[in-house]
Amino acid sequence: MSLLLISAALAASGPPMPEGPALRASIEARDAELFELFFQGCDPARLRPMLADDIEFYHDKGGLVFRNAEEMVADYAKNCAERAKPDSWRSRRELVAASLIVDPVPRYGAMEAGEHLFYERKGDGPEKLAGRASFAVVWVWSEGSWKLSRVLSYDHKPAEQ
Repeated sequence: MSLLLISAALAASGPPMPEGPALRASIEARDAELFELFFQGCDPARLRPMLADDIEFYHDKGGLVFRNAEEMVADYAKNCAERAKPDSWRSRRELVAASLIVDPVPRYGAMEAGEHLFYERKGDGPEKLAGRASFAVVWVWSEGSWKLSRVLSYDHKPAEQ
């Protein structure tokens, strides 16, 4: 393959995957964007490009929750409509920053692991800490952005533990 063809192929695949401190910063930013949108936003069209087509989401209480992006976006859209009701329960997820671990997955993307806290409120009522859990995520680097590929959400427990 000629140097010109190699250069064209690399340019078409988008910018190179971040490395070193930039890798952690980019994963941390994408994590924050995804979870803010998932728990507090309501924009299925914005969520879809953040997901790999074949995303898998495993939950220690709910089992294999999603097997592809369309399932996840459809469920998200349904929950958005429910959250819009004035007296519905609303949740927020907060990353425990000190627990965050990010490692590269060569020629694919990155792994992220850590702990997070969940807060709840009914309608516009006061927010309270409801629980905590651990997570492990695999992100794929695709055309210059991170897409959620695999999720393990486990060790869910009430806030007081």
